[in-house]
Amino acid sequence: MTTILLSGALSMVIAMLGTRPAITVLRKRELGQQVRSDGPQAHLAKSGTPTMGGLVIIVASVTGYALGHLFTADPMTASGVLVLLLMTGLGLVGFVDDFIKLFMRRSLGLRSGAKLLGQTAAGVIFAILALRFPDSYDLTPASLRLSFLSDFWVSIGPVLFVVWVIVMVIGTSNAVNLTDGLDGLASGPVIMVLAAYVIIGDWQYRNDCTITLSSGCYDVRDPLDAAVVAAAVAGACFGFLWWNAPPAKIFMGDTGSLALGGVLAGLAIVTRTELLLLVLGGLFVIITLSVVIQVGSYKLTRRRVFRMAPLQHHFELAGWAETTIVVRFWLIAGMFVGLGLWIFYRGGIAGIF
Repeated sequence: MTTILLSGALSMVIAMLGTRPAITVLRKRELGQQVRSDGPQAHLAKSGTPTMGGLVIIVASVTGYALGHLFTADPMTASGVLVLLLMTGLGLVGFVDDFIKLFMRRSLGLRSGAKLLGQTAAGVIFAILALRFPDSYDLTPASLRLSFLSDFWVSIGPVLFVVWVIVMVIGTSNAVNLTDGLDGLASGPVIMVLAAYVIIGDWQYRNDCTITLSSGCYDVRDPLDAAVVAAAVAGACFGFLWWNAPPAKIFMGDTGSLALGGVLAGLAIVTRTELLLLVLGGLFVIITLSVVIQVGSYKLTRRRVFRMAPLQHHFELAGWAETTIVVRFWLIAGMFVGLGLWIFYRGGIAGIF
């Protein structure tokens, strides 16, 4: 528990103090957000706001995690390192996307095929490595079985597992990326889901099958370190949110949104809660579905269901204030996280998996 609290606190301080000089550097180099002319007109005033703030989140998360372990002499684990590796890999893909937008002045950034290739590569590397590094109980960071509250069903085999991880990584990272359309909108829900994973990791550690064999125990390799990772990234997001809250002084960019989506996918995999992530991240699911519905409807009927997608822009064009949308979406995200934790807790004490 000490490592969890220390890593989270250190990450928060590093991000909060480190974002200010990052804003200064980005402004001097004129690395500001390029706003699309076909979006909400209110966003035109945000043109030039420094972006790529996700670099601060990644550095603060990794540094806070490492220092937390160093100060407590608590050893790092394969699960924790791999989740942060996935975060960094997807952050690199996002950085390339942001780099193209800023230096080549192309508002759409990296082409969709190239972005998917980068996300796929990060997912494949994570999937292969996550099936290695067995501990003394022969548990690896990931499992070949699908999971909800823990593993269920039969093994899907290594090939289908890699495909499943790719789907999770691409889906989750893109979902957070779509949500990151208003000041602070993505940061708040991500913090809430990460807070849930701190609780989940700690609960799994206290009910570890290698310590207490019962109907409600968990076969997870490094549950406590998963909680440390969640705390470190949540702390970094919290510190960054100080500057990203409306009106934002800096944006996380694709560097941050893809990286944070990767963390959520990685934590779901190493804690054996892959399908539960759909509940915990319900807001991300809704926003992603709004894009799918909008595109599908237009292609089939040439009619749009929403004024604009993703969903937050629909409410902008309906006249809602940006802060109203952000706070209400945060409330929705909080309700989904609460529901997900209730399902996890009830399933755990009842021994239902």
